Amino acid sequence: MPDFIEQFQDTIRGAQARKAPLRIRGGGTKDFYGVRLAGEVLDTRPYAGIVDYEPTELVLTARAGTPLSEVESALAGRGQMLPFEPPHFGPSATFGGSIAAGFSGPRRAYAGAARDFVLGVRMVNSRGEDLRFGGRVMKNVAGYDLSRLMAGSFGTLGLILEISVKVLPRPEVERTLVFEMDEARAIDAVNRWAGQPLPLSGSCHVGGKLHVRLSGAGLAVDAAQRKLGGASLADDAAFWHSVREQTHGFFSGAPALWRFSVKSTSAPLGVGATLFEWNGALRWVAGSIEPARAHEAAAKAGGHATLFRGTDKSAGIQRLTPALLVVHKKLKHAFDPEGIFGPGRIHPDF
Repeated sequence: MPDFIEQFQDTIRGAQARKAPLRIRGGGTKDFYGVRLAGEVLDTRPYAGIVDYEPTELVLTARAGTPLSEVESALAGRGQMLPFEPPHFGPSATFGGSIAAGFSGPRRAYAGAARDFVLGVRMVNSRGEDLRFGGRVMKNVAGYDLSRLMAGSFGTLGLILEISVKVLPRPEVERTLVFEMDEARAIDAVNRWAGQPLPLSGSCHVGGKLHVRLSGAGLAVDAAQRKLGGASLADDAAFWHSVREQTHGFFSGAPALWRFSVKSTSAPLGVGATLFEWNGALRWVAGSIEPARAHEAAAKAGGHATLFRGTDKSAGIQRLTPALLVVHKKLKHAFDPEGIFGPGRIHPDF
């Protein structure tokens, strides 16, 4: 494996010398996201494999090019999981790509986001230097937690080589309850339940039905169902998979898909057909919306909007305040002063 790292370093140093852009890419399953794709592809897939896995310590370290399915299979074999349920969006998804994208699935509101479970990273910066941040235990950070900056960076700060993450045991029992109710009632109900000692691990409202997933010990799940009521969903694993991977019928055929991150208690946005997750904090709207209207609706609901899938990405990016834009630019310059990694991938200004 050292040969691959040296090849990566040579490629990056050469690109820096020529001031030529590079596009870091794993399986390419997230290529649809962002403003634009630019630069010669630097493929991470040759650098694959699980480096270290300590089930008793709940820590796994793997190379960036490792198939995400391989990591999940290894964890499942020991009754464990990635707590943030990263979406694959295709069979070629890689472990490094899941961290670089920073996307989290239905369990995010209850367990935490992808970055919350990153313990350390090994990376190559724009100078071709092999660097390590963080480590393989929870209490290892002094100063700035630079390893977690990699989550959601989409390869614009450097090339991720290896990632160490915290994993968790799989729940003993999972059960999904279904309730017939409109969006407004569902928002109220799920936020009330979230404030109670219930083993919630997923919520989704679509097509006039609220789906609530319970996870934990069998006795706790049974008690929660008796308290909440609702009908049990027979094939609940398939349902949550369809939400996570956006294969559910709601996502099919829409010319565009908007992602609204708002206050969970906000009233229905009223901008189109909506599926909500995370107790209402994450709302997907299928259909074409005038960008100005989308951003205005998000701001009124205390959040922001992003065009997740569709054309005209520059008009659909998250609107950053002037102060926040300055912070992003400074971070980008600190990690990549020549701007060779994915220029314009997540924002046209950096």
